[in-house]
Amino acid sequence: MAISDDRQSPDARSGDVTERPPAEEGEDPTSDVERGGEASADDAATAERSLRRTLSEHRVHAAVVVAMGLYPPLYQLLISTPLGAEFAVVLPPVRTMVAVLYVGLFAMSFDFISGYTGYLSFGHSLFYGTGAYLVVLAATGKLPGLSAGTPFMGLLLLGGILAALIALLVGTVSFRLTGVYFAMITLGFAEVAHVFIRNWDHVSPSPQDGANIGGDVGAFQIGVPGVDTLSVGIGRLVGDSYENLFGTGIEFNEAMVSFYAVGAVVLVSYFAMQRIVHSPFGRVMIAIRENEERARAIGYDTYRFKLVAFAISGFFAAVAGALFAGFRRSVGPSSTFDLFVTADALLAAIIGGFGTLAGALYGHLFHEFLGGILSTESHGLSRYLRENLPPDLLNAEVAGVPLLDVVNVLIDGRAELYLGLVFVLFVLYVPKGILGTIRDRIGGTAAEHLPGHVRKYFRDRR
Repeated sequence: MAISDDRQSPDARSGDVTERPPAEEGEDPTSDVERGGEASADDAATAERSLRRTLSEHRVHAAVVVAMGLYPPLYQLLISTPLGAEFAVVLPPVRTMVAVLYVGLFAMSFDFISGYTGYLSFGHSLFYGTGAYLVVLAATGKLPGLSAGTPFMGLLLLGGILAALIALLVGTVSFRLTGVYFAMITLGFAEVAHVFIRNWDHVSPSPQDGANIGGDVGAFQIGVPGVDTLSVGIGRLVGDSYENLFGTGIEFNEAMVSFYAVGAVVLVSYFAMQRIVHSPFGRVMIAIRENEERARAIGYDTYRFKLVAFAISGFFAAVAGALFAGFRRSVGPSSTFDLFVTADALLAAIIGGFGTLAGALYGHLFHEFLGGILSTESHGLSRYLRENLPPDLLNAEVAGVPLLDVVNVLIDGRAELYLGLVFVLFVLYVPKGILGTIRDRIGGTAAEHLPGHVRKYFRDRR
């Protein structure tokens, strides 16, 4: 019997297996083997081309991940130089970058539903708060069925699933409306939860102030549950630290370890959302944003698609809230369920670019960068000027006003003022945000087109 190809014919797959007729006189009996070898070579070449295409498409992602990964040691190196005070003014501390990661994930989850379907979820803080409070209540033994020793990775999933279920319930009512009415009803649900959590005595004796996780509870572990060597503890004070990592002499403090651990969760979450956006499901989301009536006319059940997208968005918002609670070890109504929490995500999405997903992370990074420079803390610009400028210069008058008063009035603690102005300028002059504008300039997504533009730029410079 002749040796057949691994790829069966329809008759063979259905069970009707027939013998291949014997080779005719003069035909090479090894031709089947050769064809099989050629097919295997073609499959290998196809797999190699697919791998190269995937790596090519993700070169920008890899560059961003590497840049973010190098930030903590680079920051420590720069602030230890003679210009350390100046670098400390313009570079966010590593602990701030941890917040950039989990708030950036929350902003990306907001952009997932609002940027890709066109439905603004003003009540998105409801899901963020759900994930945060579930972690704290579970860690303090106040949730039935969950012990204080429940693995943190499990709490991430449970918080996400609970938020997804809540999103389905909220969406069942809210998606019967559109436009500003949808935004307002989701805001209403979030405000109901906000008022409830402020008065829920089960949370703490003073629920309006939130709840804390005591020192008797160890650091939350990110990694493989039950395998200490593949898990690290996060937290500003109780997280893991390494004085001599792998014998290299490199020191990683609690903030740096938390940065990498939280970053790993955010990275996986981002790629999961990006994969959904680039799937057929994501294309339907975009069709709903562009013209929902047409999407419905060609046969898509847009109501169900919106519900599922809302649930996915709520899941990742809760994961972000759980990371916030795990790192900060405290929650409060104003830092979780408040309208201004959603406003931060909206601001990040507009600055970074609506409907770009990663733009929301960059938008919040820009927010923290500007806010850090104008901060009243030790690394802020105003304190740096007061401590480093000569007294004679500080007392010099500018238009009849001492320079010190100018610094105090125009810079010190004025971050929200300037962020508001930046928001207005972005809406007026950069309506597509940072990443959206870059995409327009290069003719597509940065991952696909930016490497080619960079090569062209350096080629033209020769």
